[in-house]
Amino acid sequence: MKAYQREVTVEIRADGSPRQLYWEGRAYPVQVVLDRWRAGGRWWQGEEIRDCYLVQAGPLVAELHHEAVSGGTWWLARLQD
Repeated sequence: MKAYQREVTVEIRADGSPRQLYWEGRAYPVQVVLDRWRAGGRWWQGEEIRDCYLVQAGPLVAELHHEAVSGGTWWLARLQD
């Protein structure tokens, strides 16, 4: 997987999981959440705890991170090459 760490727009489902990812001007509907976990972040650098998702979104397999605070930012952490 290739690392990106770029802010992205994500639409969410009622349970908070990603429904659709917007990347490079295109919408990618999430067909399935392959894995989900929580990462503590680099607390010594002030990073928030993140909810992490590995998703299949159209042709993309993407690792998405969401800061676990109200209104937190979504990040595209990695994409499968």
